[in-house]
Amino acid sequence: MAIMPSMSNAFAAELSRFGPQRTYAPPSRADAQVYCSRLARTHYENFTVASALLPRRLLRHFHTVYAYCRWADDLADEAGGGAQASSLLRWWREELFDCYRGRPHHPVFVALQDTIYRFNIPPQPFLDLLSAFEQDQHVTRYDTFAQLLGYCRCSANPVGRLVLYLCQAFDDERAALSDHICTALQLANFWQDVARDFAIGRVYLPREDRERFGYSDEDLAARRFTPAFAELMRFEVERTRELFSRGLPLVERMPQAMQVDIELFAQGGLAVLRKIEQQGYNVWARRPTLGQWEKGMLLAGALWRRLRRKVTW
Repeated sequence: MAIMPSMSNAFAAELSRFGPQRTYAPPSRADAQVYCSRLARTHYENFTVASALLPRRLLRHFHTVYAYCRWADDLADEAGGGAQASSLLRWWREELFDCYRGRPHHPVFVALQDTIYRFNIPPQPFLDLLSAFEQDQHVTRYDTFAQLLGYCRCSANPVGRLVLYLCQAFDDERAALSDHICTALQLANFWQDVARDFAIGRVYLPREDRERFGYSDEDLAARRFTPAFAELMRFEVERTRELFSRGLPLVERMPQAMQVDIELFAQGGLAVLRKIEQQGYNVWARRPTLGQWEKGMLLAGALWRRLRRKVTW
């Protein structure tokens, strides 16, 4: 299989080594787990903090699930898009099916098989994620907010559900709360990355919302910051904040060892929304990001609230 010229050198090397050609023998479970942990630690910018908070017994399983997501994401975004990416995602789906059949081959799936069996994880969350990556290959704009929520159902919500399985806390009530938080996190990322996404041909601001506030296609194409755009972004920020509010009761319904992690992710998304507000909703001029100090304060705040609740109890 030819490697697409636009593919990053690092991922091209991984695909050449562990791609569909299957010229390698399946690794041992121990070697596969080392591979997944190394992938997680070198690719996920927030994993240092997350690793410090996660229960030790769960860490390698989080690494393994992250490695699955990382590979799927790279197959979708690093392989040149279109037919090439779609073909590779179909291959990844077959690798997942082989894993559930008890015949894992790729190092990610050799490690993932143990996690799946130990926590009784069904295939649907993994399949939903692949559906979202496949949708990215042919859908780049959304007409309605309902369509965007449908995308989030596959692109974001499965991650939260996988976390619930790993925490042995999955039930319908927690899943619904988790979906609110995960969808809100995805939307906050979209509003944070309006300019970045537009540069690669993606628009997540729904057409119906742009028309409602009078932000024309011509304004969008010119990346104009106008009063209409500010009101549009204010609207999107507020309803995303409401989704966070609806999901936050999940924190108290999680095992105590995971409560800080869940609260930290939600508060991080809310902090991004505040950043957008603080710069007057002009995400065209500057991408709103959190500095290390702000991330540290979020962590300290989450830990302090947890300590106060424990003392109250």
